Amino acid sequence: MIQVDALIIGAGPIGGYLARKLCHAGHTVLIVEEHDQIGRPFQCAGLVNPGSMEKVGLESTALTRIWGARIHGPSGTLVEIGTPERTRTWSVCRKLFDEAIVAQAISAGCSIMLNSTPKNTSISEDYIITTLSTDGGELTVKSKVLLGCDGAHSWVRRYHRMGRVRETMIGFQIDVTGYQHKDGKLDMYTGQQIAPGFFAWAIPTGTTTRIGTFSRPDLLGEISSEETLTELLNHELWKDRFEGCSEVGRYCGPVPAKPVKKPALGRVFLFGDAAGLCKPTTGGGIGPGFTHVDNSLELVSKVIESDNINSNATDRWARQIIKPIMKKHDRARALRDFFLTNSTDEELDSIFRVWARPEVIELIQKYGEIENPVPLGLKMLKDVPEFRRIALRAANSLIFA
Repeated sequence: MIQVDALIIGAGPIGGYLARKLCHAGHTVLIVEEHDQIGRPFQCAGLVNPGSMEKVGLESTALTRIWGARIHGPSGTLVEIGTPERTRTWSVCRKLFDEAIVAQAISAGCSIMLNSTPKNTSISEDYIITTLSTDGGELTVKSKVLLGCDGAHSWVRRYHRMGRVRETMIGFQIDVTGYQHKDGKLDMYTGQQIAPGFFAWAIPTGTTTRIGTFSRPDLLGEISSEETLTELLNHELWKDRFEGCSEVGRYCGPVPAKPVKKPALGRVFLFGDAAGLCKPTTGGGIGPGFTHVDNSLELVSKVIESDNINSNATDRWARQIIKPIMKKHDRARALRDFFLTNSTDEELDSIFRVWARPEVIELIQKYGEIENPVPLGLKMLKDVPEFRRIALRAANSLIFA
């Protein structure tokens, strides 16, 4: 039997970041990862916002510094934003990024086991026994807390019946060579054919470009994510950009974008995708995941240090910690639905024509944040006359979000 303070399931960026933080707080930590390497497979677009990058200092893993975007309406209206002086996000190699975060945790004193999966747990008042399936057979781990950082299909969440993620999106993407993009800028495409209710993207990743589409299963209807990507590649307005592309890789996966109602259950906690913390506007999960870890560290430490915990009080505290993130995401979701998801292509074209005006682009430049779109959305509802007709409905949604 191995005995540690914290057993973390999942060696992604959230699991690695959480492990480092707990080690720095003086706790013993073991990370268990089901795959034989860190950073594979992955499903995300590989974007890390500046605030999250600052927390880990891994700019060396970036493939491209992205400072702008070219956003295309369904009929081709272009909204081009950004200035080279301000970094909007980083496009990273997820394998290098994930490996480096886990390496930071190991340097801080964390242990790790690859090719290992949890089979069952037994929870007592003052500890948890977890049985692992490993290369060498079975292994038992005794820990004070069990921390699920094991992604959208979280074993920890399902085994302990901690609820369902309440909104799931799906992304399908390919890596290609030969795409012609502007240095430092990503492309975004919209329209019901290519990304019902959401958007598609082309993100520069050094010598390649990551091209993908993003939508909700209920909006896809009878078509698949792969078919929407094919529609993008063959779209009459933009197919010339893709004609010289050669595919070198493909990825597909769910994006859990509305938190579970039970992020904690006594000594068991959920983080990152396992808790449903991806942003509803972009699908990004690293920023919210890091924030959740930072805000939860005191609670997890208290549970580790206590032989007797009040499970009800702990669970309430955990829900209070996640509540600000949930509220922020609900507000962003409301604005997303008004400006994008619930709009027809005709309505979206009219919105793009407004966005393309110089005075509106100036607003976007000043208030636009990939991490937090709410201030920009509210500013446009307030200051742009064409959006005032929906301002009241949007305000009601934001109030109750």
